[in-house]
Amino acid sequence: MNSPLSDPGLAVTRRYFLGRCAGLAPGAIALNRMLARASGAQSPGVLPHSLPKAKRIIFLTQSGGPSQIELFDHKPGLAQWAGKELPDSVRQGQRLTTMTAQSKQLIMPGRTKFSRHGQSGATISEWMPHLGRVADDLCFVKSMTTDQINHAPAMTRFLTGHPLPGRPSIGGWISYGLGTENRNLPDFVVLISKMQRPSDQPLYDHYWGSGFLPSRYQGVKLRNSADPVLYLKDPNGLPRHLRRDMLDSLSSLNSIRQRETGDPEITTRIRQYEMAYRMQLSIPQLTDLSDEPESTFELYGPDSRRPGSYAANCILARRLAERDVRFVQLFHPDWDHHSRLSSWCVARCRDTDQASAALITDLKQRGLLHDTLVIWGGEFGRGVAGQGEWDSPEGGRDHHPRCFTVWLAGGGIRPGMTWGATDAFSYNVERDPVHVRDLHATVLHLLGIDHEQFTYSFQGLDFKLTGVESAGVVRGILA
Repeated sequence: MNSPLSDPGLAVTRRYFLGRCAGLAPGAIALNRMLARASGAQSPGVLPHSLPKAKRIIFLTQSGGPSQIELFDHKPGLAQWAGKELPDSVRQGQRLTTMTAQSKQLIMPGRTKFSRHGQSGATISEWMPHLGRVADDLCFVKSMTTDQINHAPAMTRFLTGHPLPGRPSIGGWISYGLGTENRNLPDFVVLISKMQRPSDQPLYDHYWGSGFLPSRYQGVKLRNSADPVLYLKDPNGLPRHLRRDMLDSLSSLNSIRQRETGDPEITTRIRQYEMAYRMQLSIPQLTDLSDEPESTFELYGPDSRRPGSYAANCILARRLAERDVRFVQLFHPDWDHHSRLSSWCVARCRDTDQASAALITDLKQRGLLHDTLVIWGGEFGRGVAGQGEWDSPEGGRDHHPRCFTVWLAGGGIRPGMTWGATDAFSYNVERDPVHVRDLHATVLHLLGIDHEQFTYSFQGLDFKLTGVESAGVVRGILA
């Protein structure tokens, strides 16, 4: 039996169909889109279903599973359980990784001190002193939960709504739905920290991929090097006008082929060539921080002068927000504290604490925080039992998907509050659980998108970011 996809009578895209319909010539459609853009309407993709509170997202992705017990979820009562086995009534038969499944679950109390900050009284670790200064701008969600216990499927779930690769990332979905208001930069930009030592934690391209959406909606990764985007520069000696003539000719040939086949990837190719041409000017202007005042680097900390650092990327994130890029995602790896938690986690806090707080302050000072949603978090948390010797400096914590903490700020989020609670062991959610898909539904809602209506047809199914299981907007954290 022949595959339906091999039948030329069925291989007709919507674009190809519209191009063949009377009264819907490609020129007319293009003119209509240009008029929509001129009138201020967002394109491409769907219009918002409701009035948005946020215009753009900055997602500070902490890869590896930061320990909520050491950072935000203060459990002073753990001291009396030190070295004792986790009660079965708390564990409830929950799955463990192969690294600790055969070990006794001996409780390791938190390794840090906590204090309350701001009028909200948020509990924040001494390892994050700068974040405490902006506590009243933050909303802590301490009842996050997921159902994946290993890094790759958990991060894939966290960013795409599904544990297996192949689905669009949240940035891809938002790029597809709302497009961008800056035609000289991509809708979706990815920045990865350049670590001062080699990282052993992989960051896979599908974390910012477009999945089954057209490839134009995937994230564009800016490299932390002299050439942020490969192959963007013209060869030496090639005048700009010759590059323009070449692209015009290439676009004409591609357009002919696209009209013959209706292949949307050809349209993507045309768009990407044009975007690359515009990025030849916009990217150097974006990444050149020489126009930033000294006060910027003082705010973000000494590491902000090192290209590719998390702090420098936070400055770039603010510059991208100023340019109305729709979705900016930072990745900072190595939060995987299986051992040496007291030094390993402290180092990651040192990398990120001042810059994360500075980003909130900077956006607020520039009048951008009210319509920029900032999200900080990793794919899961850490377990209360020690991995290795619980009372040793070499001790760490294993993965824990049942509860973890993220924080959000700006973009329609109620500031200065904490949502949800965990039990006395930071092992189970005790109040107001928020699954990853609930977080996705909430983010879409803040952008004016109804997650139930926001679908894409693929292989005969209407897919959603939030999937087929129950998901809901967390209205208690909305301003």
